This record gives sequence, C-alpha cells and structure tokens, in this order.
Amino acid sequence: MSDLKICRDVEIPDELRVARARAMPNLGTRMLFFSGGSALNETARRLKTFTHNSAHLITPFDSGGSSQVLRQAFDMPAVGDLRSRLMALADESVLGQPDIFRLFSYRLPQDGDQKDLAQEYQTLLSGKHPLMQAVTQPMRNLILTQLAAFDARRPKDFDFRHASIGNFILTGGYFANRRALEPVLFLMSKMVEVQGTVRAIVDANLQIGADLADGTRIIGQRELSGKEVPPLTQPIRRLFLANMGREVTPADYPLPKRNRRLIEQADLICYSPGSLYTSVIANLLPQGVGRTVAARNVPKIYVPSLGPDPECPGLELSDQAGAIIAALRADTGRDCPAESLISCLLCDKDAISKSARRAVEKAHGIPCLATSLCDNGSKLRYDPGKLCEALVSFI
Repeated sequence: MSDLKICRDVEIPDELRVARARAMPNLGTRMLFFSGGSALNETARRLKTFTHNSAHLITPFDSGGSSQVLRQAFDMPAVGDLRSRLMALADESVLGQPDIFRLFSYRLPQDGDQKDLAQEYQTLLSGKHPLMQAVTQPMRNLILTQLAAFDARRPKDFDFRHASIGNFILTGGYFANRRALEPVLFLMSKMVEVQGTVRAIVDANLQIGADLADGTRIIGQRELSGKEVPPLTQPIRRLFLANMGREVTPADYPLPKRNRRLIEQADLICYSPGSLYTSVIANLLPQGVGRTVAARNVPKIYVPSLGPDPECPGLELSDQAGAIIAALRADTGRDCPAESLISCLLCDKDAISKSARRAVEKAHGIPCLATSLCDNGSKLRYDPGKLCEALVSFI
C-alpha cells in the first residue's frame, strides 16, 4: 500500500469523461449512493446511460405509506424503496424484460371497493391476469411461487388499495428465503436486468428513532419525515436504530461484509439528495460504515436536497453537513478529519447561496463546488442529466 495521493482539477461537466462514460456504460465507474425514498430515482434512471456498475445502499426502515401496511401485516423490513430503485435501474429497453418490469411496477387502484381489488389480486395469484399472462415461462411460475408465499401469510383483512405487486413478490420472496432480503433482491435484479446493484444497508427488521433538542424521543420513520404527520418543530440531535421500540447499539447490527466490499470498491461515494435523516443518515448508523468510508480515498460528495426538508427545522446547510459528519464520526471517532468523510459539497449555484456555501467551508473545511445543476431554472429540482454528468466528472 502507498500513501501517494494524486490530485487534479475538476471541470464540471468534464466533456471527455462524460463522453467516455456514455460510450461504454457497461464498463462504467462504480459510484456508490447512500439513499432511500424516491428522491434519487430519476437520477438513477438517467445514470444507466453512464454506468451499469452503480451501487445503491437503501434504508429498509420506512414506516409510512404502503410500506407501513406491509410492515404491520408481516413484521418485516420495508421493501418499497428497494423495489422502486430496482425499477429505476432496470433495463427498460426491448433487450430487457419489459413484461416483467410492467408487472413489478403495477399498483392496484387507490380508489375502489376492497372486494373488487381482492378479485383483481386473485386473478394475479392464479396467473390469469393480463400482466401475468404476458410474462413467459418459466419466469411466470417463478414469480407465482413468490406471490403464493406472500398469499400464504397475508392477513384476511389486508388492505389492497394502491398496493404494489412488486412489493408483494418481494415480500413473498423474503419469507420463501427464510426471512432474508438479499436472495430475493438478487433474483428480482436478474429478472428485470437491473443495471447496477441495490441492497438494504442491513438485512434487519428495525425502526429509526430520534432524540430531539427538547429531549423528546420519537420512534418511527413515519413520525420523523413530516409527510403523513405534522413536521417536526424541534431539530434532531441524534438518530439511532431501534428494535421493538427500544434503542439498539450499532454493534448489534454491523455493516454486512458484502456491503462493506461495495464501499471498498467504490470509485465515488455520494450522500444523495433526499430526506437528510431518514434517507441518508439512517444508512450511516450500522457499525463499520463510518470507518469503511473514511478508509476509502475517493471523492465523497454530498449533494444536499433542494428546498426545505421537514426533518431539518432550524438547520442551515452547514448544520446538515455537520449531521452527516457526526453520524460517521460515531463510528470512526471524533478525531477523524471532516475531509475524510466528505471531500466536497456539490450544489446548484443559484439554489444554494454563497453565504451558505461559505458557512460550510468555514465550519467544516469542506470545499463547496457550485455549478448549474437545476432543472430548467428551477431551484427545487435537480436535472438528472446534469447531476449525473457532474458526478461522472469527478472520476
């Protein structure tokens, strides 16, 4: 091993690196993303034109929406965000599996009589639904086997409204593989020709908990995100993992070796846009994440969310960067330099003010690279193509 460090100027976008990535995405760079939710899905879909080797570590701790229905019914990790990222990275061309993609992406109607919804579900379960009929053998029988495993454990009063068929199949596969997510994620990846790697940060049925500035303790992603309940009025001081409503230590749920290898092999690490605590920092809580990130000498890019984040009342951009650093230092130790954890903050030059960028540099010594990244002049949405080109340019 050598301590030699090579530096270069970064041009955003770097036309040569962008063109090279577009020409050979199958040989593309190994970008690793810490994320959750749907905020990165459009960027992930565009990323397929630059690399087929990206890795996505996703939180399985969601407790809202349809994931809450499944978690309450089956006592299992959340699979909705995993499924949506798999679909974002699937090969949607004729060379992929478009019939399976349509099936996995299909949701039952939001509005409708439960009897009618249950009847449509039964046509899927029997293999007679048009979407199921379109899938050729032996894939159809393989999918029906996972769906049957779901049905065998389904509560009789299960709520079918707006339910995802792909989530049903993931759930069935979870139980068919002795309560393990990794085998069914691998199987679904192969079925739809996923151009990348998608894994849960840990394969465990846990919740997220938070201690607020006023001493309040909250358990559950749904209670923190501000989407289905009123947003927080106090800033989060500490995030932690919980099991059965009680805090657990990071050592109880260490980063799996297979995920550690993904970080160790990454050419770039990205803390993605999305809910800061429940989508990004939640991925940093298992033991070993911070140390593995700190040991990797590659660009580590923080791309902050645009617009207000309901999870961050009263927090400035420098505070948000500090929250990521603090979560990683809980594993590395407080003496770990900030630049070993975040090497650069990448943002849109118009959406993030100069004063906010200077505050980050002053507080943490992290350079802020501001360029044009937003969608058609909007200050609330990144342009997926521009963001992908910017990230490619670092490598």
